[in-house]
Amino acid sequence: MEPVLEGLLRELAPQVLGTLVRRYGRFDACEDATQEALILAAQRWPKEGVPANPRGWLVTVAVHRLLDEFRSEAARRRREETVFAATPQSELLARPADAEPGVDRDDSLSLLFLCCHPALSVPSQIALTLRAVGGLTTAQIAAAFLVPEATMAQRISRAKQTIAGSNLPFAMPAGAERAERLRTVLHVLYLIFNEGYTASSGPELTAPHLSAEAIRLTRWLRGLLPDDAEVAGLLALMLLTDARRPARIGPDGALVPLDEQDRSRWDRQRIAEGIALISEVLPRGEVGPYQLQAAIAAVHDEAETMEATDWPQILGLYDLLAAVAPNPMVTLNRAVALAMVYGPAAGLELLAALESDRRMARHHRLFATRAHLRELAGDRKGALADFREAARRTTSLPERRHLIARVARLEGTVTRP
Repeated sequence: MEPVLEGLLRELAPQVLGTLVRRYGRFDACEDATQEALILAAQRWPKEGVPANPRGWLVTVAVHRLLDEFRSEAARRRREETVFAATPQSELLARPADAEPGVDRDDSLSLLFLCCHPALSVPSQIALTLRAVGGLTTAQIAAAFLVPEATMAQRISRAKQTIAGSNLPFAMPAGAERAERLRTVLHVLYLIFNEGYTASSGPELTAPHLSAEAIRLTRWLRGLLPDDAEVAGLLALMLLTDARRPARIGPDGALVPLDEQDRSRWDRQRIAEGIALISEVLPRGEVGPYQLQAAIAAVHDEAETMEATDWPQILGLYDLLAAVAPNPMVTLNRAVALAMVYGPAAGLELLAALESDRRMARHHRLFATRAHLRELAGDRKGALADFREAARRTTSLPERRHLIARVARLEGTVTRP
């Protein structure tokens, strides 16, 4: 399928599904009908051409599929008679498209909030968002996360069953609940991006399709919520981080750390867009964690060399981030900034606090970061032990190769007893 057509179908997918769920409820049946309509469009449009009203075409086909399913169930079990009795004839025939102006925006946003409902597990939120809102097939999602298609299908099915069994409302929450749910949505998009930028397991360092999808969905969300500073902050963070991706992987597929990257390969267009975004929203008022992370990424991207990096500014931003959204990963990164400003001993002292944190005590990134700071401090043997342990614990093959290479390099400088 041509990229332009694929992009159009994925753009229309949440609009079509949102329309069906608003009209009929039954998220699971509506999602299946939408997927069938998308598949039929992918088969027919390349041959017949894109209809004048592609969204209306998809809605019509999806509604017909949905009503066929309702009729089939009614014929088998007679449980849908009330649905047909309560549905106007015009709905049964299906309008070619919504008559109400402006409903796509609200329906699409409601759909995203439903897919990220806290009643669902985080893996289910991610899978359902990519399928229902992103328009990816189950096979595409499974391939991105390196799991069998049947496993991903079960995960999506369980998520839809949870929505059906819990009678979760298809409506925008209000007030504090809306703000909290938006945080969940942003977190899901952030996790999708991170998995694409650094795959948690497998032979490849990155999964670019996931990063690209996260950026696409966050752009789309910013179009729906143009005044939300954290949405803009998350988009800026993704752009500024993804800008470095071309330089993160060596010719042999190995990880290239930040201090060794060829910065001429960074995507300057993405950097410029990210800096413009974060520069626009930072002065507005209350600053959230995604804006602060984007600001940190901007300082890194603006530096022409590692030595030219404004580490005091980065440390100040991490201090703010630790106050706004404290978590072990923030502490880990803040320790590096602290070491670059005040010396490795200061960073190692902060890392010691994480050794008793159950979330981080066995994480390979703690060992890798401590190894780096110990090497800077001249503790070669300690660094060697930590690099070995980090290599043993990571599930990413490119990261393991990088850490083993660090071990090999240090072994040549450590005097054996």
